Amino acid sequence: MKSDVSRPGERDHLAADYSYYYTLLQETFDQMNDYKPSQLGDEIETSTIEVDEEDEGKQEVKTKGLKEILTSLLLIEEQEKSDKDEWDKAQEEDKMMLEANHKKKTKAMLDYQSECQQYDDILDQTNRVRKRKSRAATTAAIASTAVVAVDLDNNPNQKTSGGAPVAATGPQRRLWVKTRSKDWWDKCNSPDFPDQDFRKAFRMGKDTFEMICNELTSVVAKENTMLRDAVPVRQRVAVCIWRLATGEPLRLVSRRFGLGISTCHKLVLEVCSAIKNVLMPKYLQWPDDESTTMIKDEFASVSGIPNVVGSMYTTHIPIIAPKISVAAYFNKRHTERNQKTSYSITVQGVVDPRGVFTDVCIGWPGSMPDDQVLEKSALHQRATGGLLKDVWIVGSSGYPLMDWVLVPYTQPHLTWTQHAFNEKIGEIQRVAKDAFARLKGRWSCLQKRTEVKLQDLPVVLGACCVLHNICEMRNEEIDPELMIELMDDEMVPEAALRSAIAMKVRDSIAHNLLHHNHAGTSFLS
Repeated sequence: MKSDVSRPGERDHLAADYSYYYTLLQETFDQMNDYKPSQLGDEIETSTIEVDEEDEGKQEVKTKGLKEILTSLLLIEEQEKSDKDEWDKAQEEDKMMLEANHKKKTKAMLDYQSECQQYDDILDQTNRVRKRKSRAATTAAIASTAVVAVDLDNNPNQKTSGGAPVAATGPQRRLWVKTRSKDWWDKCNSPDFPDQDFRKAFRMGKDTFEMICNELTSVVAKENTMLRDAVPVRQRVAVCIWRLATGEPLRLVSRRFGLGISTCHKLVLEVCSAIKNVLMPKYLQWPDDESTTMIKDEFASVSGIPNVVGSMYTTHIPIIAPKISVAAYFNKRHTERNQKTSYSITVQGVVDPRGVFTDVCIGWPGSMPDDQVLEKSALHQRATGGLLKDVWIVGSSGYPLMDWVLVPYTQPHLTWTQHAFNEKIGEIQRVAKDAFARLKGRWSCLQKRTEVKLQDLPVVLGACCVLHNICEMRNEEIDPELMIELMDDEMVPEAALRSAIAMKVRDSIAHNLLHHNHAGTSFLS
């Protein structure tokens, strides 16, 4: 790149010359303007003007000076144009050099990233090969042990290398298993174990636990093998329920039940899957026509609002930061309130007057507001298909007002009629909120970040909802000490009013509540 250090000084010099010649030229034009031929009058007509040699010499000097001035001005203009071209050329060279350096650095960074990726791929491939060889060696050792055991069973008089006969003792475990204490589970499984203590450990009585085991036996039961005895059904179900009830880490579950950590993890997922497939169709379903009529009557007796078939609420379940789509699961509101980075997934549920779930939508990212979760749910699809016509599902202010979703008034400066309506609709909304409080209180795993993978979490959460319904239907009371206060922030949606007809119907319901003595007066206090 060319250096142009002296250019500013040269420009100042040229500017000074230009100013001088411009002043000289201006004086010349002023003198020429002072010369007025009309002043000569009649003298031009009567006499001949004689020009002295001295005047001619002065005129020539002035003409020559004028030419020099014009020439200098042209030179100055050409010089400025030349300087500008050089400056633009230098700027273009600098720009090209910067772009070349940027492309060079970018290429170097991409090459480095590619090398790192190739190195990671090589490491992953090496680890896979090492694990494959390890599994193959383990399988070969197990197979050889089993072959030796079969030979001993077929030849009970076979002698060892020392010549002593080997006694035939019948089928035994052929695989070494670490001995773990099962004292705690043996006590719980004993008929003499107090029902109160059993209820405290598993959040349900023995009869309810027995019913669940009977329902799941055909799905979760395993047969004994020559290598090891299968875990009994009751213990399998107990591992899952105790893990959901306490939320304790798998290492503590392993100590309680005398099983391996990986075995406990596998049992939890298997039993939760069985609950979802076997029990959910029986204990978590949308009500039929007869049940719908009963639900309407119960809600109407509580609030005075007709045609309500459910109370809806959405809560958040904390999770460990996922490896993909981290921003989607980031919970901004919980992070700001707790001053700690929080990630979550959502659980949307509709409950009947008893707090039993009739519909759930599980697994959408925690960054989504309640109205967007509702739009993604099967419940919204059912309503769009016309299956929720002429009925209401009551929601909080986080949901929009639609033809089938009834929400409170949210604008400022409410009238008495609107206050009364909000009070009554709040009583219905409280049914769903209390149900979720019991759900999270009964199954403590929902209150803390779990070790379950994100793709397996919806199955676990669905199992918790089914078990909640079973406990509610069988009148299993929850310990008051387990109840928690929900801290789910509600955000008013951008389009809070999505149906003009629903607005008129809501106003009519609010009017009827106030003028037919269904509304309370606590809003006046």
